[in-house]
This record gives sequence, C-alpha cells and structure tokens, in this order.
Amino acid sequence: MKRYRPHILVVIALAVVLSTGWHGALRNALTDLRFAWQSRAAGGNVVVVAIDAPSIDQIGVWPWPRRLHAELLRRLEAAGVQDVAFDVDFSTPSDPASDEAFVKALRDVGGSTILPSFKQSTSNGGAVHVNRPLKPFSNQSWPAVVNVAVESDGLVRRYPVSEKFGDALMPSMAVVLAGQDATRRPPFLIDFGIRAASIQRVSYVDVMRGDTAALDKLRDKKIIVGATALELGDRFSVPNGGIVSGPVLQALATESILQNRMLRWTSDVGMILGLGALCLLMLYSWRRFAPGLRVAILVATGAAVELIAVLVQARWPFVIDTSLLHIAIIAYLTAIALDEIDFRSLLGRIAESRFHRIAMSLGDGLVCTDADHRITVWNPGASAIFGYMPAEIIGRPFETLCAVPADGDARPSMGDAARRALLVPGGAVVVEFEGRRKNGETFPVEASFSGWQGTDGFQYGAILRDISVRKREAERVRYLAEHDALTGLANRNMLHAGLTGLIAAAEQRPSDVALLVLGLDGFQQINDMLGHSAGDLVLRAVADRLRTEVDGKAIVARLGGDEFAIALDCTEAGEPIAEFAGRIAGVFEAPLATGTRQHRVRISIGVAVYPDGGQNADDLLSNGHLALSRAKATRRGSHVIFESAIRQELENRLTLESELALAADRGEFELFYQPQVRLVDGSLVGAEALIRWRHPVRGYVSPGEFMPVVNTSALSDRIGNWVMETACRQARAWELSGNSVRVAINLSPSQLDSGDLAHSVAALLEATGLTPSLLELEVTEDILLHDERRVLDMFKRIQQLGVRVLFDDFGTGYASLSYLKKFPLDGLKIDRSFVLDLLTDSDDAAIVGSTIGLSKQLGLTVVAEGIENRATADFLVSMGCEEGQGYFFGRPMPVEAFEQQFQATGYDAVSAA
Repeated sequence: MKRYRPHILVVIALAVVLSTGWHGALRNALTDLRFAWQSRAAGGNVVVVAIDAPSIDQIGVWPWPRRLHAELLRRLEAAGVQDVAFDVDFSTPSDPASDEAFVKALRDVGGSTILPSFKQSTSNGGAVHVNRPLKPFSNQSWPAVVNVAVESDGLVRRYPVSEKFGDALMPSMAVVLAGQDATRRPPFLIDFGIRAASIQRVSYVDVMRGDTAALDKLRDKKIIVGATALELGDRFSVPNGGIVSGPVLQALATESILQNRMLRWTSDVGMILGLGALCLLMLYSWRRFAPGLRVAILVATGAAVELIAVLVQARWPFVIDTSLLHIAIIAYLTAIALDEIDFRSLLGRIAESRFHRIAMSLGDGLVCTDADHRITVWNPGASAIFGYMPAEIIGRPFETLCAVPADGDARPSMGDAARRALLVPGGAVVVEFEGRRKNGETFPVEASFSGWQGTDGFQYGAILRDISVRKREAERVRYLAEHDALTGLANRNMLHAGLTGLIAAAEQRPSDVALLVLGLDGFQQINDMLGHSAGDLVLRAVADRLRTEVDGKAIVARLGGDEFAIALDCTEAGEPIAEFAGRIAGVFEAPLATGTRQHRVRISIGVAVYPDGGQNADDLLSNGHLALSRAKATRRGSHVIFESAIRQELENRLTLESELALAADRGEFELFYQPQVRLVDGSLVGAEALIRWRHPVRGYVSPGEFMPVVNTSALSDRIGNWVMETACRQARAWELSGNSVRVAINLSPSQLDSGDLAHSVAALLEATGLTPSLLELEVTEDILLHDERRVLDMFKRIQQLGVRVLFDDFGTGYASLSYLKKFPLDGLKIDRSFVLDLLTDSDDAAIVGSTIGLSKQLGLTVVAEGIENRATADFLVSMGCEEGQGYFFGRPMPVEAFEQQFQATGYDAVSAA
C-alpha cells in the first residue's frame, strides 16, 4: 500500500480540484500567460471610428442626432471602405427627420451596413429583453449580435459565433464583418495575443471634417463605429490586466477570425492520455530513481508540456489544457517532499524540544528514566528539591532519590507505579514516599509516575514535589482541630473521640468510665478585674496543674471558657471516683502562680460515670454539666456525682418555665400585700407587694417553688416589671381614695440588667401619678454584686426621684456592712432568720441590737421581718427598731382582704393577726 501512496495522493488532488473547479482558474491563467508570451500585431484590416472625447467635445451631448451617422456613412462610402458596422443602439426612435436621413443614407450605400442587436435584462433582473434596430433601419442593413459573456472572474475571453433570437439564428458582428457563415457553433476564444493597441483608430470628428489623413486610413478597410470615450462606459476587462472598449473588443474578435485565430480547446482525450503517461512514468521511476532525478523529470515534463502548448497555440488555433497535468506534477512533487521528510522524526524532535522547554520551566521536579530506571532528564526543579546538579545525577538509578524506609519496607518502584498508571484513566499514579537529598536529609515526596513507549524503548517519568511544608501544615491543622490553642489540652472534639474510645473499651472488659467536668469558681471576676491576659495565664496554670496531677492516666481537655474536663477509665484512678474528684479539687487549695501574682482558685466538679451516668460521650458530657451546675448551686468548691434525679429536677424546671410563661400570658399572677407597721403604736405605714400564682389546677403555688425559677429565667424582667406597674397602680388607687400607703417592691437582678431602671421608674411614676415617696424598692446583695459603678449611679438617680431604696435580707450576705457605706440607701430590713429566735438566742439579740444601733448612726430606717408575737415586737421597740412586719401584724393577703381588714380596723392601728 505504501508503494501506491504518492499516486493515491495525486488522484485525491485531481479529484479535489475537479470537484471545486479550481482547475478552470489554473487553465485560464495558463492561457492568459501564453497570450502574453506570443504577442502579435493586428492585421490592419479593421479600423475603429471612435466616438471619443474630442468628438463629444466638438459635437455635443450624447446621444447624437442620427443625421450625423447618415453623414458619416456617406463620407465612409466616399472613402472607399469595404463594410461598416455600428456598435451604437438604434432600437429607439429619435428626431423623425434625423431617422429619415439615416434611412436614406443606409439605402444610398447599398445596404452593406451592419447594425447591432443585443439582449438586455430588465431592471429587476427578470426577463431578457431583445434590443433590435428600428424596422426602417433593419430593412436597409445587416443584423448582428454584439453580446459577449463575462466569466466568473469578471473577464471576457470567449466570443459567440451566433445567438438565437426567437426562432432565427443571428450572427455576431465580427462573423458578419469577417464574411463567415453564421452556423450554430460554440463560442471561440478571442486571441488576446493580438495587441489591442495595434488596432487602428480614427476619430469620428476627423472623418466628419474630411481629414485627408484619416480618410486615407479607411480605404478598403472594415469599419467599426462605436464609443471609446470613458464617460460613455462601454468597457470590458480582458486577460493580462487589460480594459478595452466595446468597439475594440469587436475589432479583436474580427481580427481573430480574419487571422484564422478562432481559438478552441483541445479534446479531453489528450489530457487523459497525458495524465496516464505521467502516472506510468512515476510508477516506473519512483523506486528506481533518486528523489532529485524524479524532481528533475517532473519539472522537465511540466516545462516541455507547457512549451508545446505555447508553440501549438502560436501556430494553430488550438489551446491545449495543461492545468490538470500541472496539478498532477505539483502533487507528485509534494509526495516526493513528504516521502523525503521523516515527519515522524520531525514531529518527535518538535515534541521533544517542546517537552524540554516545558520541563525546564516547571517549578516541580521532573525526572525521566530509561527502561532500566536510570535518570535521563533532570530539570532545575528537581535540582532545587534534591540538591543534585544534572551532571551529578543523570545516569544514576532513580532509587538514589529514595530513602530506605525505617520499617524495612521496599523503596517505591517506578516501574510498578508506571505500569499501574497505564491501567488507570488519565495515565498517572500518585504515590508518597520518603525522599533523600544530596546532603542525606530525608523528607516526604509526592510523585506522579507515568510511562510511555518511546523511540528508544519504554521510558518512565515522574513529577516530584516536596510536600514537607504541606505535611507540617496538615499536622498543624490536625493539632488545632484536636487541641485547645490556649492551653494545649485536648479540645471538645478530641475529648469526645477519646470518651467514645474509652466507652468502647469498657464494653469489652467491662469497666466504668468517668467524666469530670470542672468549672472555675469566680473566674469572671479575674477577667473583669485584671483583664483577659491575666485570665489566660490562670487558665494555662490550671491546665498545667491538671496535666501534672493526672500524669498521663486520663484525657485532660478544655471545653471552653473556664470549663475543663477529665476522662478516664475508673480502673486507672486507683481509688473511688468520688475520692479522685475530691483529690482533684484539693490540688487547687494551693495558690496558682501566674507571673508575679498568686491566685487562689477553687473549682467545682460535676461527675458522670458510664454506664449509669450516660451511655455515650454526648450523654456523659451533658450529665457532667448538669452535675457541675448542681455543684456550683449547692456549694462552690465541691463535687457532685450525677444522678437521674438531677436531670429530673431540670426537666421539672423546664416544665415549670413553660407553665410560668403561659401563666404570664393568661394573667394568673396577682399581688398579695403584707402590712408594715410602726412598732411603737401599731399604725400602718406600708405594705410589701408579694407575687402569688393562682394555678388553674393546683391553686395557689408557693413563691418559694416558682420564684427561684422566675429569677433565673427570661421571664424575670417581664414579671418584675408587671409587679412594679401593678403595685404602683394599686398604691395610686389607695392614694386617690385618701388612704395613702407606702408600697415596697422587691427588685430582681434582671431589672437592672435589661435597661435603665431609673428611667423606667420615672416613666411609671409619671404614667400612674403616684407620689414618689409612696414607692419603696428593696434590693438584695446579689443585685449589688453587679457592676457597682452602674448600680451606684442607678440608685442615686432613683433617690433623686423621691423613691426610697432599702437593703433587704440584711445580715445574710458576705459584705453587707461595706454596702451600707458604699451605696445610697434609705434603710435596711433585718432578715427574719435573726428575728424568729430573738427572745431565746442571745447571739441573734446581739446582732439585731448592733444592726439597729449602726443604722441609727448612719441615719437609716430599720424594718424587722418575721415578727410573730407581741413579745418580739415589744423587745424590738426596746432596742429602738421603728418598723416591722410579720404574721403577728398580718399575713400577705389579696388586695380585697387587705382593704377590708384595714378599712375595718383603720389605717392608724393594726391589731394582731
């Protein structure tokens, strides 16, 4: 098949050229060149009487009167011309006198004049219209066709012998002038080797003037009269870049006929025979002769054929079509070139050059080896990674770059990896191995191996990348994902995973798993007083102490904020878990050293033990937090082991919160009022507003049951504001009735946190119209523990409104005496715990007496709570106490009962309840 490949290429080339028509363009180009090579002069038998620019200038605007053409005919007849042909349109009438003069002239010259007919398309490109001379003219003349066909390249090459007009066959103008028969024959090629410039021309105006020199040129000549002036536009493009006017084109056609140069194409048989001969010549010589000799044969053949064609066309009226032969020769020359050029090798060299440029520019290392795994390509990226220069490493085995694994495994095999690469989509296998630099340092390498069949056998390639930084970053990310950034302890995620593992192991033994959740007591105060940097130092110190104490026997984690956790198998503790928790709490009795400071930190611990305290890590964490909350609520610095009752209490609390929210929406809360009296005479001085909950099913619910939940829930602010507004409106109602009673209201911490309490009190006083002195606000120590500066400013603004502020439950806190000095108070209430046993407990009597004495010195009003008998009331009077409240004077009661009792007894004196 390879033997016939050049000839198949020639056949394909000829088929493409024939199907596209390109050979016609080549044929015309060759013919045109031959015209240029064999130029000849006109025979001189044809003269053009030119309607040129000088004639138009002298005679005037075109078209001319036909009497001028009549005069021209008579002068030409007198000059002794043979024939006259007009290339002028006579198809439309003009001035009748001029037309009659032209008819008479035609008749006088004996009817030897030739007038043109031509086909013309209508303006819309539709039907073809035939323009003939008018009947009077055609009766006295010979008809002739002047149409010529313009080819696709815009040139005129062929001239018709005749045209069919209707049923009649009309000869062309050149045929009539040359005296040829108007047989039905195909058009012929005009011989454009005849130089158009050699056609004689005489100006129309010179003939009309009777110019002797002009008339002498016309004797015995065939005359063509027509327009040659540029402004008349009758022009045609001809081969070799020429542009001629219509009359000149008719003259060239006439000269071609007169000189027997009506050129015609030779038969296709000759072309086919020539192609066959060329093919046989190439079949014979392709493997016998050298390429250079074959090229010479082809060039000589082409030149010889073209020379013969030129000679034939110059001597005889035949045009040999050599276009396909030249195309075949070009195709054979191309086949010789393709056969001589080793394209596979060339493409290989191009690809290798491109590969080398890419390889040298890669930032990653690129290494290629031969079939024996010896390095053949080494780019700068590989030098930067391993430290070897190309001269040091090329030729050495690839294993030079691989470190010997510490576990004794084999080094990575490039061959195995490359063979696997051939079996996967994409053709590459990525592996990681330990690389070895020139200096002996080992490091992780990522390699993408591939293999291919090259000209020198199977070859291997590897893209190598130093992934040391990526590995370190991955380790860092993994560390941060599993550890607390501040303390370095395990974080919640790692603790969860560790707990899960301990539980899984405990299921196999079996054994218990304990989780201790640790919370720092009062840590927020350290942050607030010393700043977060100091707080961070404390957290690190706590982490170090915990880490030291467990000594690797447990997982120590930081859960976030001031919470830590310890997870361990109970068998590792070596002691009961309660003792272990106590020991952990005990290690914080010693102060923590953080820089130059010593901090005493206590911790509370919640303990959850698998399986009773939770079946999985999430349960243990949840229950451990519940136990921690219980430990903080009962006694700080203690530990609590989770029991199911703790969760039940929480669930009860959540249920109670939901019921309280519904109670607030349904208006189930109401205020009871407990009278406050002047102890000296028992007169009513005020009433403490106390909230009660009228449950639709359970009846009245004790405040001790629901108020702790209210004060620590989102309802606190809402219910506190409702209490204040309801009490103020009730006090205003009593004031309007003429029975003014001072109302005492207990504040909740949320009312100070939620907004501007002083502004709210002022707005409420304005809305209700209550006299400010009839409102008394009672605060407890936990309220004063908030932002002292803000609370101090708040109470000063409240006192400026005229509202009294009392310290409630005095004596039960940690720093009550300092608060008496620091905060703007109007009085204090002695807690009932000191009053109940006042008559029998000398310590209580001493505390109450001291408190009353201190208050008098500070100018504070004293109200004693919990008075339940006359003797206690009298004893308080003897101590100097001014006011009191308790069951002796009246229990908390609804507003209706309160009003009924004091309307019956009067507001001036209160009898014992």
